Amino acid sequence: MKLKNHIKQHRARLDLTQQQLAEKVDVRRQTILAIEKNQYVPSALLAFRISRVLGMRPDELFELEE
Repeated sequence: MKLKNHIKQHRARLDLTQQQLAEKVDVRRQTILAIEKNQYVPSALLAFRISRVLGMRPDELFELEE
């Protein structure tokens, strides 16, 4: 299984750069980039932080893909 996300689309909807989102959730921009490219699976805590900043529930932002 793979964890798919919709961070890029919702970040764009709010006109946030990767850097701005990274600063709001206290990670580096490269971490946001890796998550968006599905190269890194965030911890549950980070997933919740990102979801909160983007105004979404974690299950709306992340989904398991078989």
